[in-house]
Amino acid sequence: MVDNRQDQANGTPHVVIVGGGIAGLAAAFLLRDQPVRLTVLEGASRFGGKLSVSEVAGVPIDEGAEALYRWRPKTTRLITAAGLGDALTSVGTTSMAVWTRDDIRPLPDGQFMGVPSDMDALARSGVLSGEGVARAREDLTLPSTDRNGDASVASYVAGRLGQEVVDRLVDPFLNSVFSGRADELSFDATLTPLAAVSHKHASLAEAAGSLIPQPSTTSDEQPSGIATIAGGLGTLPQTLVDAALAASPEATMRTGATVTELSRTEHGWRLTVGSAADSEYIDADAVIVAVPAGPASRLLAGVPETTPAAAALAEIPYASMATITLAYPPQAFPSGFAERRLSGYRVPAVDGRMVKEVTFSTVKWPHLAGDVEIVRCTVGRTGEEELLRRDDADLAAQAASELAEATGVAGHPVATRVSRWHDALPQYTVGHLDRVERVRASIAAQPGLAACGAVYDGVGVGQCMATARQAVDQVLGWLNSDTSAAAPPAAAQGQG
Repeated sequence: MVDNRQDQANGTPHVVIVGGGIAGLAAAFLLRDQPVRLTVLEGASRFGGKLSVSEVAGVPIDEGAEALYRWRPKTTRLITAAGLGDALTSVGTTSMAVWTRDDIRPLPDGQFMGVPSDMDALARSGVLSGEGVARAREDLTLPSTDRNGDASVASYVAGRLGQEVVDRLVDPFLNSVFSGRADELSFDATLTPLAAVSHKHASLAEAAGSLIPQPSTTSDEQPSGIATIAGGLGTLPQTLVDAALAASPEATMRTGATVTELSRTEHGWRLTVGSAADSEYIDADAVIVAVPAGPASRLLAGVPETTPAAAALAEIPYASMATITLAYPPQAFPSGFAERRLSGYRVPAVDGRMVKEVTFSTVKWPHLAGDVEIVRCTVGRTGEEELLRRDDADLAAQAASELAEATGVAGHPVATRVSRWHDALPQYTVGHLDRVERVRASIAAQPGLAACGAVYDGVGVGQCMATARQAVDQVLGWLNSDTSAAAPPAAAQGQG
């Protein structure tokens, strides 16, 4: 057992971040120029969490998340401040389709998060049967639906537009973003913009239409804002680590350092790192918990005042997934299909396929175009854990087979890669917003404690970084308060 308290009374507050995923690293970066001593503790063997990049057929391709929304000003400012502003590159096309009913069919014009607003466009797309379109049209004449409290996406959307809209449009969208299912996920927490305006419209289709940007009168181009970083979004974590260390030479950033216990002390916090047989203690004035819900729940359970937060976090399930990356010669794809220039397609769960989404990476991201065509296939929805136990070769072969059936691609891929992500995505099930509110209220009442990550305000990279900024502001607010000033910094306490 090692007591790792700093014994010199330098008077600098010590902030410890538990977790070195994108949220924890963003928090570290935002603290780099603050008058604090910084420590980041990551239990895995590398930083970055679900962001990672490696080569497939000589092309650097993201293994996890691959995109962010560049029109979020704070996201862009952080990336620019880290020195990657010039590396941001926009998507080449957002043309998305659905492989269903024996064909690859375009998403209907005027849909928002899978919810259609234009019934004629829905009919033209062919995604739904004639009966499904007729049922969806009923939304325009049905009386408004009262929604008292949260509801599942499936129950609310199907009640307005019918089950086919859920099965072939909305559920595939949720599979893509959350690896979750419409009958379990919260309408308020996952389709949040739509939920916010649904009270203002009798028709859900009209509510969806109100959220679709109108065409510009000055330009034919409507930039989507979807972007990545040249070299891969997975290069962002190490860039943030390097920038934080360069700005704060005294900062400590460790991998292989699992925090097993968090407790209050007279003047701050104490973290136990490692197992009971081989552990060390680290004292801190403030702590930012930037780990998934399960580990966060276990840490907070050791603090009596935060047991409500621990209990709420323990209720949040996670879904696992895998990304299967395939490389083909350009001529392997039929000319007719290649000319469609799709960014990808989704696959409804009701159609019984293994792959839930396909991304044509070298079409979506023009800077990747070269000697091979790169295709990313994602697998894994809630409840499909058994599927993910299949070995890499089996998963890659099945993905290639389904891709050939959908697109007519000929021959075998020249290179493959399977990237597995255990407990990758928190599930925003019904009641999620109430759970998050309980977590935040419980944590906010504790001096010098904050939390951030994908479990709170969205699973996107920009949303995770936004929660990091909130956590940093919360911690700095405490450290700069009169109450904090009355307590000696953990670095100078020297208590036993």
